[in-house]
Amino acid sequence: MTDQRTDTRRTAVVTTMASDSHTWNLVFLQLLIEELGFSVVNLGPCVPDDLLVTRCAEIAPAFIAVSSVNGHGYQDGLRVIKKLRADHRLTATPVVIGGKLGVKGVDGVRAQELRAAGFDVVVEEGSDPAATLRAFAAALSVTVTHSPGRPLAQAHGAR
Repeated sequence: MTDQRTDTRRTAVVTTMASDSHTWNLVFLQLLIEELGFSVVNLGPCVPDDLLVTRCAEIAPAFIAVSSVNGHGYQDGLRVIKKLRADHRLTATPVVIGGKLGVKGVDGVRAQELRAAGFDVVVEEGSDPAATLRAFAAALSVTVTHSPGRPLAQAHGAR
């Protein structure tokens, strides 16, 4: 039997990006993801891109959850996903981004562009992050391999 506390396939990384200093969202995500049966490594606020890539490559998580509260999620997310996908150890790691992705409200175009850039799931402001993460985690348990930006997002109808 595999010990889930040490099995990296059951570990998730929770993080913000370099410009986001909020922490309450990370605590919420950590508690929710732990409730779903994953161990969580919470990298905290204002995480530099290179540190995020290095830590995720070391941890080899089941997935990465990127949260934004300051409205820079779209801009920062495009930069971060490019760096994550450029590391050969993270090309197939599922990555979800959510929160306040822009300052002008919900825009489906931003979500499409973030998915096209390599995010598997985009959770826009106003949607139910708990329901989306539950479906995302359930899809992970039945998905062995996937193409970043495609099947997991389609598996549960996330925006």
